[in-house]
Amino acid sequence: MKFESIAEIYAANDDVHGDLKSLVSTISEEAARTPIDGEKWTIAQIVEHIAMVDDGGSRICSKLLDKSEAAAASGAGSVTVSDHFLKHYSMISEVKLVAPDRVQPSGAVSIAESIAQMDENRVRLRELQPRFEASNGDATFPHPYFGELSAVEWLILVGGHKQRHANQIRKLLERLN
Repeated sequence: MKFESIAEIYAANDDVHGDLKSLVSTISEEAARTPIDGEKWTIAQIVEHIAMVDDGGSRICSKLLDKSEAAAASGAGSVTVSDHFLKHYSMISEVKLVAPDRVQPSGAVSIAESIAQMDENRVRLRELQPRFEASNGDATFPHPYFGELSAVEWLILVGGHKQRHANQIRKLLERLN
């Protein structure tokens, strides 16, 4: 994972979003709500969780950009990612994490509703792109697993989180079939 520009991060996140939407469009609501042996969440709950995390990620990015802009920190679209982030990001696919309470799914939301929320979050993030390109994003906010992250790192994580769970859903679908 190496990005040279903010536009590349957005393009990668768009690809992951499209892939996830395509993947879950093939799943019936009944199958999405079917409990799977040994799993805490159903596929519908995973998609709900993704939508909740997307929402939080877009809000955090906006607040971090506000802080960077207030500090007049110009970055001209640069992408700076810490070694700490890269190390944890590369290891995350190997680790089963426990989601914080604020992003625990209720199970009462349909896949269609979760996808609609993700689409809204994408619009909000897309509106932030010019601000990302003008700011260096030095302000940070803590992530429960990664620690302090910049706005750019949160933006990368939005796509990475979605990809992680898309891969999980593929594996669960194999077990359902």
